[in-house]
Amino acid sequence: MTNVASDLLINLTGVRKAFRAPDRSERTVLEGVNFQLQEGEIVALLGKSGSGKSTLLRIIAGLIKANGGDVLYRGKTINGPAKGISMVFQSFALFPWLTVQQNVELGLEAAAVPADEREKRAVKVIDIIGLGGFESAYPRELSGGMRQRVGFARALVMEPDVLLMDEPFSALDVLTAETLRGDLLELWQERQIPTKGILFVSHNIEEAVSMSDRVLIFSSDPGRVKAEIPVNLPHPRDTESPAFKAIVDEIYAIMTQQPQRAAGSPAEPLSLGYRLPEATPHRIEGMMETLAEEFKGQADIPALAEQLELPDDTLFQLLEAGRLLGFIKVEHGDVALLPAGHVYVDSTDAKRKEIFAEHLVHHISLATHIRRVLDERRDHRAPEDRFLQELEDYLTDDEAERVLDQVINWGRYAEIFEYDYNSGFLSLPEEEEEEPAEVPPAPPPAEGDAPSASA
Repeated sequence: MTNVASDLLINLTGVRKAFRAPDRSERTVLEGVNFQLQEGEIVALLGKSGSGKSTLLRIIAGLIKANGGDVLYRGKTINGPAKGISMVFQSFALFPWLTVQQNVELGLEAAAVPADEREKRAVKVIDIIGLGGFESAYPRELSGGMRQRVGFARALVMEPDVLLMDEPFSALDVLTAETLRGDLLELWQERQIPTKGILFVSHNIEEAVSMSDRVLIFSSDPGRVKAEIPVNLPHPRDTESPAFKAIVDEIYAIMTQQPQRAAGSPAEPLSLGYRLPEATPHRIEGMMETLAEEFKGQADIPALAEQLELPDDTLFQLLEAGRLLGFIKVEHGDVALLPAGHVYVDSTDAKRKEIFAEHLVHHISLATHIRRVLDERRDHRAPEDRFLQELEDYLTDDEAERVLDQVINWGRYAEIFEYDYNSGFLSLPEEEEEEPAEVPPAPPPAEGDAPSASA
């Protein structure tokens, strides 16, 4: 299908979305988002977790309202679920007590479509999506791929102008996801479905480049369009071609790019409420070992991703963690072990813990702060709620809890403090209570929201 727009489907101007926490503080998720979806194009949204991509889809679908800006479908403001826009979710979300056909007909029934028309349209789309013969089956009788096909059929039976998809293939195995992507593209290119534009969220860079005409890359805190990459390649796309790989490399480079600072200026210390990435010490360690053993300490990030066989979002979390801890550097789409990273990889398990502990208290402000509090207290103990309350000055309640859990996991591995899950108290390791470890000075408190772990 041609990429040339014949009409404007979706038009977003200055869209803003904020959520209010229980303490009445406001967290801005999206700010100043401008976007247009033209007829005849597929657009992918990429960005690290928490960048507001799924929130944006729900605003376009009319499921939630923006706090500012204009959200238009064919020139008219979206004030609620719009006829002409359908959405496919990450989870299958099927009613287990209904058959395939009954699940597909739900939207039509809600729209008061007559029963005979509902049946006719449902049977047709079930056949098109590759589920002919399974109309009377129940979800429990279907594979994961087949259940997601029901999700697609349920959206397509509404004959939407615009199809929104929120990571629709992420719950499927690799082969099933590839097959379903191919089938959807075939339906689109052969115009077997009435849809005129597709917008989808993905955490898989190759998936985005394989399917879309444009890739929008979101930054975080708040989410906004950071870059737009055109994909001017004919279908079917060869994922091994130099042109395809060049686009993938460009996207990896943008998504791992760090904020620029003046030459010679020192790196700013992390704020206490920095959104730490989700990465276990053992996975960070495994990533560095692969980098050392398979790539001699330096690798193109797509090549590392292929070697590790990890989802892109998981790899980004590991790269961010390794960078924050001072073990690796990431720039221009490449990753390399720093001297400390080489020393870490070459060390024994016991020595690795010592190195990890040293880097944790010197680079991660929250770990430094917790350790200092424990050192200064007479009994070397403190309740986790004390630190949660401090984090809630920067983060939502859920995010504060996640960040504290993350630093506790790192701290327990490094043995710089212990945590009792029954009492919720942190404490110094017993052997260190008599001789508190030295920790670096606390960084100055940051004003406002903490910077994102995403570039």
